[in-house]
Amino acid sequence: METTAAFAGLVCTDCGQDFDAGTTTHGCPDCGGILNPTYDLAALDLTRADLESRPFDGMWRYEELLPFPRDAAVTMDEGTTPLVECPELADELGVGRVVVKDEGRNPTGSFKDRGHALAVSAAVQHGASDVALASAGNAGQSAAAYAARAGLDSHVFVPSRASFVNKAMINVHGGDMNVVEGRFTDAAAACADAMEGEDWYSTSSFSTPYRHEGKKTMLYEIVEQLGWEVPDRVVYPTGGGVGLVGMHKGAKEFRDLGLIDGLPAMYAAQSSGCAPVVEAWERGSDRHDEWEVPDTICGGIEIPDPGASPLILDALRESDGGAVATPDDEILDSAITVAQHTGLEMGATCAAAASGAWELAEEGVFDDDDTVVLMNTATGNKEDDILRSHLMGKGL
Repeated sequence: METTAAFAGLVCTDCGQDFDAGTTTHGCPDCGGILNPTYDLAALDLTRADLESRPFDGMWRYEELLPFPRDAAVTMDEGTTPLVECPELADELGVGRVVVKDEGRNPTGSFKDRGHALAVSAAVQHGASDVALASAGNAGQSAAAYAARAGLDSHVFVPSRASFVNKAMINVHGGDMNVVEGRFTDAAAACADAMEGEDWYSTSSFSTPYRHEGKKTMLYEIVEQLGWEVPDRVVYPTGGGVGLVGMHKGAKEFRDLGLIDGLPAMYAAQSSGCAPVVEAWERGSDRHDEWEVPDTICGGIEIPDPGASPLILDALRESDGGAVATPDDEILDSAITVAQHTGLEMGATCAAAASGAWELAEEGVFDDDDTVVLMNTATGNKEDDILRSHLMGKGL
């Protein structure tokens, strides 16, 4: 494998065993746990000045802290998305500053591109001919696009409720799309069945070690865009929690390198109709219980059984953050409020971050001088039909 100098390999988050990334691809061979890329940070001499001297031209500007160098990457210049000031929202939340990290500006319109740039790069390095995954929608579109970029075949399993845009673009990118009746868990089961006997390289969340690794770069960028100020709070719309786990990992790496002094408080925002992380957080558990009857319009975060919940809950505790759930009506109202007050387009799923932030403000969690980051994880026009229907239901 062609790797960066500081990349040390993979470590199991459960049993702590180390593995060679050249021979180990998916899950801990000893216990089946989630694998995490690790680095010899002591060998790195990376300063703020080094980063400031580079073009703000995509996530590979942080290649020392990624497993693969830019010249070995499958990339479409993903990353370095805008951080948009929203003074109107700051006034409404009663905080010093609100900024929205607008991940809808990525190549396929979502933050999934950061993860798939790395995951598909790894697939190529391991000699794969096909990639496969189950997805609520956005990750499937991203996988099909990056597989096409790399000259690989892609096999995507999505629930029937996935958005038309995602389904259409999986087809447009040449992906083998399999629409499964039911919800995400049904698509995941169908994907697992189909992969038996096939030599397909999985890019499903936390199956590959590299999806969350790509998403940690969101935190790197936010800190730089804030002039090296660590935000007080980051509110993240949470399903599988890949980005939240990745961002917390990125914050710890920047801290350990001496680039920042502390960690931002991470908040998981979910729908009240499917909130296994929030329920586990509120009862003080280290792991979720499966949400028996998921019922939310926010398909991207309708993950009733998030396998990485221990990592999510650890991130919330270590960062002194928390978890919050709000009803779908409030989430959709928040998406419309953000659009009408700021011009920014948040999809139904992403707006759980905005709705969660309003709830946290009402609970008195925020201080009046806080800098709050809302993660807009995908472009709003992927779920425009949901938002328009909500408006029409209000007679607007």
